[in-house]
Amino acid sequence: MQRVKQKIAIVTGAASGIGAACAARLAQEGALLVVADLNFEGAQEQVRRIKDAGGEAVAARVDIGDESSIGALFDLTLKTWGGLDILHNNAAATSLSSTVDAAVETVDVAVWDDTMRINLRGTMLASRYALPLMRARGGGSIINTSSGAAQAGALGYSAYGVCKAGIEALTRYVAAQHGKEGIRCNAIAPGLIVTPVTRAYYAGEIGEMMLSHHLTPRLGQPEDIAHTVVYLASDEAAFVTGQVFNVDGGLLSHQPYYADEIRARPAAVANASKGQP
Repeated sequence: MQRVKQKIAIVTGAASGIGAACAARLAQEGALLVVADLNFEGAQEQVRRIKDAGGEAVAARVDIGDESSIGALFDLTLKTWGGLDILHNNAAATSLSSTVDAAVETVDVAVWDDTMRINLRGTMLASRYALPLMRARGGGSIINTSSGAAQAGALGYSAYGVCKAGIEALTRYVAAQHGKEGIRCNAIAPGLIVTPVTRAYYAGEIGEMMLSHHLTPRLGQPEDIAHTVVYLASDEAAFVTGQVFNVDGGLLSHQPYYADEIRARPAAVANASKGQP
């Protein structure tokens, strides 16, 4: 099945992890890809993989914190493929959240500002540049990457969570302002997704702890997000816009004592799942 055959797509942050899986899946479904990342060599490698698998793609270097770089990305897309149908705003400055993002009382204000400038402002600017290209083709699909961090508080990562909450609001505003033009905008909020970079970290006790808070028997994989991206990019989702899809193994859909109850009363929980008192 080729659900996005000959549709032109940009995926940012596509050199590795979730973005790479999404770009590969869109290519498998027939899209003409622009694989964009700050890591240009990684983007080129991903393009080689896509072409080896029979897909069509070009690589682009993009810094979503720099408007001129974003503009150049869309110029390249127009020059290479002639338009745009799909934009997956996936890129984010994750290095900021993983190293120096912190609680509100202690977060470095410069880190806060950079997080908002790159992640939230960059997503807005990419959407702004995409809109006229999609309008010219009679419509399109913008898919933003949010996070479960936008919907529930934590001890740290304040700037990251707030910027992702902003992305969810931006999603609804773009959907409302451009839906009549046939342009849809949705967001995906991934849960814990195990990538090649994080696989070793989640292989042991930490992974087991995190898994205990999921409703599924496994943690997430990049391909889980990619399947949702393809759906939202395709005509199958023609009546879907302004929505946030939590692809998180049920992480945020249960009572907060869920994992504790399973550990404390495994037999009772097993009986409850079978409808027994």
